[in-house]
Amino acid sequence: MEYRALGRSELKVSAVCLGTMTFGQQNSEAEGHAQLDRAVAAGINFIDTAEMYPVPARAETYGATERIVGSWLKRQARDQVVIATKAAGPARRMEWIRGGPLAFDLANLRRALEDSLQRLQTDYVDLYQLHWPARNQPMFGQWQFEPEQERESTPLRETLEALAVLVQEGKIRQVGVSNEHPWGVMEFLRLAREHGLPAIASTQNAYNLINRLYDTGGLSEVCFRERVSLLAYSPLAFGHLSGKYLADAKAAGRITAFPGFGQRYEKVNVPPALAAYRELAARHGLSMTGLALAFCYNRPGVTSTIIGATSLAQLEENLEAWERRPGAEQWRAIQADIDAVHQRYPNPAL
Repeated sequence: MEYRALGRSELKVSAVCLGTMTFGQQNSEAEGHAQLDRAVAAGINFIDTAEMYPVPARAETYGATERIVGSWLKRQARDQVVIATKAAGPARRMEWIRGGPLAFDLANLRRALEDSLQRLQTDYVDLYQLHWPARNQPMFGQWQFEPEQERESTPLRETLEALAVLVQEGKIRQVGVSNEHPWGVMEFLRLAREHGLPAIASTQNAYNLINRLYDTGGLSEVCFRERVSLLAYSPLAFGHLSGKYLADAKAAGRITAFPGFGQRYEKVNVPPALAAYRELAARHGLSMTGLALAFCYNRPGVTSTIIGATSLAQLEENLEAWERRPGAEQWRAIQADIDAVHQRYPNPAL
């Protein structure tokens, strides 16, 4: 396993991160603990969760994922594990979360964090992330900015000032964002410099073969020049890049278990793009899963790839893809072929 600096911070995180969004919905506590134990045995020190998990988010299961991670974490050497969690913002109106999260101000962030700490059974989190922007901006399958949707939201400076208080209290080591765009990343960094506030260390964004907005939308240059880490989530595009739904549209998985979930993958160019990547993978002697994970594992801008599984067998496949990723010369040829497919089907699941 490789360990890399998280942004400009002193935190070192494994190049593979275990995501936990299935714990408490598709996975029991015992299954979650088994995945966590296997991940640590493979050298993973980085665990990602969120207050709203598991997903799909429901009032009945809210907070279950953090509780499962917490019951495991209390048995670990705390300083050997990097725990990342997230605060839900107001944009998605989940009324069961703190009565409906109203803002990213100090009162809301303090309550969100302290509730997470209690569920996680720890005194601090290593990385605290804003799960999605409070302001109007496109996300989760929206493909364009819509000025007519503009609304009131907590000013970014006020949010950073609130996070600074929680950092000073020792409850947060580093701060980050998620589902962000170039303007948000640059504005957070500008405010941090001008006002002596915590600089964001990372952005956690969807990144995979059929969603490369990070590469094409300007964020990759911003993060490179500003040393902000990309934490790539959904590397298998909710299972689509495993190829299982090409083989059987009704295959067991999150997409079929929860109708209406992952609508960004229902767009018209997704099936032909998936078929092209399946052919590409076979030509290079890889499974589709191996190709999709190798793409994230080999991209220079990706600090850590967040993998998720509903079984130990799936987790083993993800870990094997790290151990058997193509060498530099082979990867150059594969990357050239990937880029050729991308030119034909650019960001079909944006």
